[in-house]
Amino acid sequence: MASDDRHLRTVTEDLTKALDRLLDRPLLQLGVQETGTVTYVAKGIARVSGLPTVRSEELISFPGDLPGLAFNLDPNEVGVVLLGESEHIEAGNEVRRTHRLLDVPVGDALLGRVVDALGRPVDGRGPIHTTRRREVEQPAPGIMERQAVSVPLQTGIKVVDALIPIGRGQRELILGDRQTGKTAIAVDTIINQKNYDVLCIYCAIGQRGSAVAKVVADLRDHDALDHTTLMVTTGDDAPGLQYISPYAATSMAEHFMRQGRDVLIVYDDLTRHARAYRELSLLLRRPPGREAYPGDIFYIHSHLLERATNLKENRGGSLTALPIIQTEAQNISAYIPTNLISITDGQVYVSPDLQQKGLLPAVDVGRSVSRVGGKAQLPAYQEVAGDLRLSYSQFEELEAFSRFGTRLDEDTRRTIERGRRIRESLKQPQYAPIPPAEQMAVLLAVTRGLFDDIDVKDIARAEQVVRKAVADRLSDAADKIHHGDHLASEDQQQILDTARQALESFGSD
Repeated sequence: MASDDRHLRTVTEDLTKALDRLLDRPLLQLGVQETGTVTYVAKGIARVSGLPTVRSEELISFPGDLPGLAFNLDPNEVGVVLLGESEHIEAGNEVRRTHRLLDVPVGDALLGRVVDALGRPVDGRGPIHTTRRREVEQPAPGIMERQAVSVPLQTGIKVVDALIPIGRGQRELILGDRQTGKTAIAVDTIINQKNYDVLCIYCAIGQRGSAVAKVVADLRDHDALDHTTLMVTTGDDAPGLQYISPYAATSMAEHFMRQGRDVLIVYDDLTRHARAYRELSLLLRRPPGREAYPGDIFYIHSHLLERATNLKENRGGSLTALPIIQTEAQNISAYIPTNLISITDGQVYVSPDLQQKGLLPAVDVGRSVSRVGGKAQLPAYQEVAGDLRLSYSQFEELEAFSRFGTRLDEDTRRTIERGRRIRESLKQPQYAPIPPAEQMAVLLAVTRGLFDDIDVKDIARAEQVVRKAVADRLSDAADKIHHGDHLASEDQQQILDTARQALESFGSD
């Protein structure tokens, strides 16, 4: 009898534990899953029926975990932009709503990595571990959140920092024909930011794989990869990925900006972005306009670039944008270039004529402008920038006039000779950004005539001598320039005396 009671208690305890485990399990919850059917598919887009409550810009899941972006919300069907390879998609496939908008991972884990437009790593270095994501579509900061651009973004390029200054929070367009050095200017600017605690995002849109690999290698070779994230879409990628990539890259940059950090973003280039958007729009039967671009082509770029700004101190840091576009036959009055010129705060025009003459970087000072100007320039530059631009402009006019063979008076000849030396001193090799103090010494020397007696072909060597002398002997003046102090007349004279002494030894050599 006792053994029967023990057996009964054991069975009862086992049943109780089993029931407790069943009760601890979460209850199954029934839900409604909204699904649709693919009715048409082409390269890059699909049309789907049966999603009556889908939202604009919502992610839609296709077979094979292929994401799509709800683009056209028509009464009877949804036009979807496919974000990946779509060869396996066919009419009749079932699709599902995800009830979330497109987002990308953000955070410090992305620095030094190469990712695609969805934030997935493509550099073969394993997964990216982030805890936060940010929606790709974000409203631009309100006017009350912004403040005036006042802090310079040093590019390390003499002709830009002195004559076309860029400030943190500015949108400065880089434009020119193909193979004129537009990307080189952007890459040099990224390399220079490692000295100024500015994070960088490089967004390649529809580029050749070899071109992107070269940029990655250049940044790695010059120790600039640790503060940079590269978002890459090649010409072989789906047009949908090319379309969303600049918005996704901007969301990554905005995360850092909202943390109070300064960020530089390069879009290389928005000409290909406009073409990808035109391709998607025509496939989705949107009405074409000028040059077959849809009517909202201006909006998609203005909406993107308005997100670059300088926030007030209690709101965050700054986001500086360097969009790049390609012109054809130097036609800067074409449709897309004029759109972007009107959106941005200035432009750096890279001339193929100067490039063919070997004047690199081939920046055409006359066609370039910064609408922020001296407000975002180190005060020391303002002491020489005005004289430099005036002398250079006079030289260009007189040089064009002298080609007619007219006899020149002595003052005109002297102006032309000095202008040639100014042009030679503005030349600069790639991957060699120059600190502000050394730039200032060279510009002061050339505008005050210290290079007048030196042969043009020797200007580069003379410049190196002046730079080395200033770096070795004038550390106090260099610190003043770097920290944004005004250069007193005695400081300028000290720089000129040091340069003159260095050039005397150069002449004796």
